[in-house]
Amino acid sequence: MFPKQEVQLRLSRLFVITFLAITVLIPSQTFAKPKKKDVQKSIDKRAAKYEKIAKSIWAYAEVGYQEEKSSTLLKKTLSDEGFSIESGVANIPTAFVAEYGTGKPIIGILAEFDALPGISQQVATKRLPIEDQGAGHACGHHLFGTASMAAAIAVKDFLKKSGQKGTIRLYGTPAEEGGSGKVYMVRAGLFDDVDVVLHWHAGDRNAASPSTSMANRSAKFRFHGYSAHAAGAPEKGRSSLDAVEAMNYMVNLMREHIPDESRIHYVITRGGNAPNVVPDFAEVFYYVRDFNVDILEELWERVLQTAEGAALGTGTRLDYEIIHGNRPVLANNVAQKIMYNNLVEIGGVNYSKKEKLFADQIHETLRNPNLDVSSASTVQPFKFTRGKGSTDVGDVSWMVPTAGLRTATWVPGTSAHTWQAVAAGGMSIGMKGMMNAAKTIAGTAVDLYNNPEAVKNAKKELIERRGPTFNYYSLLGDREPPLDYRK
Repeated sequence: MFPKQEVQLRLSRLFVITFLAITVLIPSQTFAKPKKKDVQKSIDKRAAKYEKIAKSIWAYAEVGYQEEKSSTLLKKTLSDEGFSIESGVANIPTAFVAEYGTGKPIIGILAEFDALPGISQQVATKRLPIEDQGAGHACGHHLFGTASMAAAIAVKDFLKKSGQKGTIRLYGTPAEEGGSGKVYMVRAGLFDDVDVVLHWHAGDRNAASPSTSMANRSAKFRFHGYSAHAAGAPEKGRSSLDAVEAMNYMVNLMREHIPDESRIHYVITRGGNAPNVVPDFAEVFYYVRDFNVDILEELWERVLQTAEGAALGTGTRLDYEIIHGNRPVLANNVAQKIMYNNLVEIGGVNYSKKEKLFADQIHETLRNPNLDVSSASTVQPFKFTRGKGSTDVGDVSWMVPTAGLRTATWVPGTSAHTWQAVAAGGMSIGMKGMMNAAKTIAGTAVDLYNNPEAVKNAKKELIERRGPTFNYYSLLGDREPPLDYRK
């Protein structure tokens, strides 16, 4: 018989050998990390829940800075999943940051949820506005916010199950449509410690190429005159509407002498109330855009001069309020290529017979569509593109390496800001594209967590593209968020 101490020693050695066999020799069977496909499958398992959330936000149709229900729904869902929530960030009641995990890298995902005024629409293949609803998700932000949230939850599960070090952070960003919500969040320093930011957008195609957008700035120009009876005492009046029309005339003459790619557009938001009263107040809302911030600044000064000249020439007084301003998106090839590979892996949107019929009927209503319906199932080639729109994602991309994508949530050939976009976004075509976006973003995040060198290279590319003299300033200045700009 062995002495008692020797028996204990042999048992201890046996335990160590057994433990090593389990943890070293067969780790793939017992302690395996969740694979990227498992992360993407977890999104499919919650598909019904996410579709319900997206349709709820579609029905809320809340415009910029008024997205109380939409923001609350997203925050509650994330909180229930174990995220910590910070609400009301950057002095914006509907903005929030949801976070899970610890340490680096910190990967941020952007989530939008504001609707557009004036474009309500039922799920139908002809123009059918929803009665008593003055807004609609004509840019698909109900899908945007929901898919981003779904991706963040899937990544959270990955971090939890794998023991991977890192943090996932979802940014609830209000008022993208003309409110520049993200710019105030950038200005507040909420992205200062983030390593990579991922985002997406509803669209009529599947694409994840490096791209840019136009910088823009907007303002409401307000002219103050003197009212009088337009027939009985016109000489006593000074028309603010005359000032608006004089400004518009000068800007329209100016168009001949601006760069071909620049854009200027306006709407008269206040023009008086009665023809027989000389209006003592009028307002015009201007957007000015260019791909280059320096050119934008030059154009802006010229537009200001037309406003000042209009006031001087009509005997009125001018004031103006900058409403929003966005920088162009700064492309990042390193992060973008990872996202593109994930989109190719997921693929495009495949229609059922019912969806194909709906898509064909929508396609017939489009004016000069540039894509066939069948293109929804394909992924566009990887190439640099220049979008003619503007987005507050631009400011984020100058501070953090940023990658984005679009999926076919709308019938190919559909333009944003149309009733056709609202219709497709409220039914299964939109939901399929949303799910593809969620899985692509989640897969991209997993790849970044597993490849610290890629994160490092993405940061290096950002610094090189910005240039040595870059100094960030926001194009909207130091103003507070215009929480009432849609009221």
